[in-house]
Amino acid sequence: MDFRLTPEQEALKSAFEEFFKEEEKRAPEGWSGGMFSIFESEENWAYHRSVAEKLAKKGWLCLPWPKKYGGQEHSYIEQLIFNEVRAYYRVPGVDMWGSQIVAPSILECASEELKQEWLPRIARAEINWCQGWSEPNAGSDLASLTTRAVEDGDDFVINGQKIWTTGAHRADHIFFLARTDPTVPKHKGITYFVSEIREGITIRPLLFMHSKHEYNEVFFDDFRISKKNVVGQVNQGWYVTMAGINFERSMIGSVAEVKRDLEEFIEFCKETKRNGQPLAKDPLTRHKLAEFALELEVARQWAYYVAWLQSKGNLVPAESSAAKYFSSELTVRFANTMVEIMGLYGTLKAGSKWAKFHGKYEDMCQASLGTTIAGGTTETMKNIIAWMGLKLPR
Repeated sequence: MDFRLTPEQEALKSAFEEFFKEEEKRAPEGWSGGMFSIFESEENWAYHRSVAEKLAKKGWLCLPWPKKYGGQEHSYIEQLIFNEVRAYYRVPGVDMWGSQIVAPSILECASEELKQEWLPRIARAEINWCQGWSEPNAGSDLASLTTRAVEDGDDFVINGQKIWTTGAHRADHIFFLARTDPTVPKHKGITYFVSEIREGITIRPLLFMHSKHEYNEVFFDDFRISKKNVVGQVNQGWYVTMAGINFERSMIGSVAEVKRDLEEFIEFCKETKRNGQPLAKDPLTRHKLAEFALELEVARQWAYYVAWLQSKGNLVPAESSAAKYFSSELTVRFANTMVEIMGLYGTLKAGSKWAKFHGKYEDMCQASLGTTIAGGTTETMKNIIAWMGLKLPR
């Protein structure tokens, strides 16, 4: 693998940096970055939507897609560069549930009619998606889901509950899995649906432990959906889901965010004194910061390796699981360590005049725990690495 970027990739990276540097200046007061920040206020949501519209006009929302659907036919490496630069500058504008989760499934498995209906609208940032997968009794074991879809003429009637649905209160469309055949093995009786959110769907807030509204419960009550909204084949939803996950899954975004955080924290340690000496002169603090710098570079290089494998047409379940596992656990340890270094100042919430970084790390300590669960728990990632990477028995 050659880690050097081509001249074309360097030029594209420079264009991304120029754009996101300017957009970062427009961030609302109190903006902290991260994909969940867009849900925290009306100002944050408006900022996200404004950037999304600009990215859509540039054709940057769906870089690897075919041009006929609104993409640019770039490689996974170019997509990774975009994700890294955007995350480093803490700029929103990307509906990851739309462009990075449901869209790849539509690209791989949907009819041409569905592709023409949905993909250009995603590329133009016209719609906002949420994901209806997890249920109260079906998280890591997603195939145990019980939401039912019963045929009724040209429609299906949906009844059931979804949970931990990020951003459902802001979304106008949902993609979800429902059981269409309860008589077959659990992986084989699931169907993948896409739909606008309308009558028959109820959304209730589910506050996280830091009291912010990011997650929701979603209830389907005799929700009627046309068979035309099935992605792939009926009862093949599990395979549609798996086919769509071979996208840019390197976790470069979270790595870039923490890299920026570390750079700012290093400057804080240079300027802040404890017992008359800068924190940066404390050996333990220096060693911890050095360890994170090393780990972040490892995570970054691994992310590029995953994207390179994907650009060669390889499936990367074990490699992407390793990236997810390593980066999410790194984020948790980073947040806890920053609070530890700051002492009691690190435990203060945003709004306190004594809070450092506007209370960022007090919030991050709690929010980061969710990263070890969302998108696949650490334990599930280890299992995938063992089964598919190390070829160990189940």
